[in-house]
Amino acid sequence: MSKSEVLLEARGLVAWYGAAQILYDLDLDVRRGEVVALMGRNGAGKSTTLKAIMGMLEKRRGQISFMGSDISRTEPYHAARMGLAFVPEDRRVFTDLTVMENLAVGRQAPRAWPDGVAAPEWTPERLFKLFPNLGEMPQRPGGRMSGGEQQMLTVSRALMGNPFLVLLDEPSEGVAPVIVEQMAHMILELKKQGVSILLSEQNMHFAELVSDRAYVLEKGQIVYQDTIEALAANEDVRRTYLTV
Repeated sequence: MSKSEVLLEARGLVAWYGAAQILYDLDLDVRRGEVVALMGRNGAGKSTTLKAIMGMLEKRRGQISFMGSDISRTEPYHAARMGLAFVPEDRRVFTDLTVMENLAVGRQAPRAWPDGVAAPEWTPERLFKLFPNLGEMPQRPGGRMSGGEQQMLTVSRALMGNPFLVLLDEPSEGVAPVIVEQMAHMILELKKQGVSILLSEQNMHFAELVSDRAYVLEKGQIVYQDTIEALAANEDVRRTYLTV
């Protein structure tokens, strides 16, 4: 698989919550080793897009392909077994389990790319280098951690599955600046390892630090797509769709 090859492709993605339609015919793709930002205000449909891709919504329609396989109608565990990880905005750590036990829950076997090259293999030791805070509290229960520490733990648990691609929902939301900095470092480190990331984000500065391309959502539709540099330079688009 060459770097330019598409890992994740969605075409005509439509999704509902109950009777309310949230997404309208979204087309997007993510390539190997690429970080793509889904930008937009609260309620634009960013989180719904990630959940629809993962298969976490009962009502979705459209074509979704991951690593060349159709996951349009599969359950979330099916995508996870294939190497697609999801890090939810609300973290969802196991509060009664320790850091090490939370990580053990996410463990999957090492993977290889279709061309035979080994994919990055994550261990607690490697993750503690990425997130030193976690390394200082391996036996602490998830419920006795700060929001930022829980965010690191959720990301680390997802990486224990050795994913090819991570769906990352609002990583910079509601955490301290020092944690945001570590999140940016983590994303750039993953990218260096060849892991792809599709992240939902409102923070333009954060997205600019880590992303290659961006899609801008408004009311469940993609209204703009380009390189992150082009978006950063386009004041009209940012003022219309991203400022509060």
